[in-house]
Amino acid sequence: MKNQESVMNRSVNRRSFLRSSALAGGAAAIGSGLLGSRPVQAQDDDDRDRNRGGLTRGDVAILRFLAAAELIESDLWQQYTELGGVSSDGSTNPYQAAFEVLDGDGPQYITSNTTDEISHETFLNAYLESKGEEPVNLDEFRTLQGSQATGAQNIGRLTNLMNLTVDTSWYIRYRSTTNPDFGATYPQAITLAHVTAIPRNDNDFNNQQHIQAIANTAAFHFGMIEQAGSSLYSALGQKATSAEVLEIIFAIGGDEVAHFLEWVDFAGNGVQQPVAPFTDPTNGLTFPDFNAKGDPLFQTNLIFPVPCEFISPKLPKCAVIRPVTDRFGGALAAANGLIGSNLFMGQSKRFLNTLKLMALEADAARRGHF
Repeated sequence: MKNQESVMNRSVNRRSFLRSSALAGGAAAIGSGLLGSRPVQAQDDDDRDRNRGGLTRGDVAILRFLAAAELIESDLWQQYTELGGVSSDGSTNPYQAAFEVLDGDGPQYITSNTTDEISHETFLNAYLESKGEEPVNLDEFRTLQGSQATGAQNIGRLTNLMNLTVDTSWYIRYRSTTNPDFGATYPQAITLAHVTAIPRNDNDFNNQQHIQAIANTAAFHFGMIEQAGSSLYSALGQKATSAEVLEIIFAIGGDEVAHFLEWVDFAGNGVQQPVAPFTDPTNGLTFPDFNAKGDPLFQTNLIFPVPCEFISPKLPKCAVIRPVTDRFGGALAAANGLIGSNLFMGQSKRFLNTLKLMALEADAARRGHF
């Protein structure tokens, strides 16, 4: 990872990067639906003509990675909706009921978030096509087995929600006056390692505390995913050249922020009374009452970002999305975060290399460079 970050930060053009990157060997195996149909060198030779469609090479790389990220989000949110969203027949299973414990409108929020993510990936791919660019298609990687609980579709998935290690440090970060862009680090608010966020089969419905623990895990995963999207759009927006692409990034990124704020509140409801404290009797996973700690870093009703360091430590603290630099909030950081959470457990190395290569290309974009 350190080698990739050092390559990303060097001032080199895309062609020399691809010649030197350890991932370049896998680029030839990536289909035209992912990276475009023309050879990389031909693409670079035509960079001067990119303004005919209004997009620079960097703008295309940014949009392509965002489309891939939204396809991944759509895939995981669809799994949550099938089991925890609004039922078409009005019925309620124990997983939905556990979400309703956190918020009576929980299933509707899940369904609405899913609808939004699908609209994002559909729009981004359609926009790429409207500019003469190849849309991103990850269908060949839909190979993972999803839940076998009643309500889940028996189809191939891009993502695995049944053995997650959820990074919960976002909960502390947004209550802190420090900023990761200045090197700050944060502990885990709660340890969620190798746990499922959806019922794996109907047996998971049978114990109330067990299914509540699964729903609480999902709630923290919702926050992790949507705060990462908030930072990703903020970081990549700084690299866009086209005013129209910037408009797209600001508009969709704002929706990701709206999602995140809802899930901050939602996750907090699972770690306060009357829900918490409780322990899952099947595996010992415990959700404490955060408010009993008496620590503002855990205070559940602090759902808005606390003012923190921004731009310069000499300036007044400001409430902002954090991080917003490509080192911590860019495409590669987002990809590595998803990979590290076991979201792609069972996926091929080719898929991981494809995602990382697209991320590196997006992070290599520079405003005003064709």
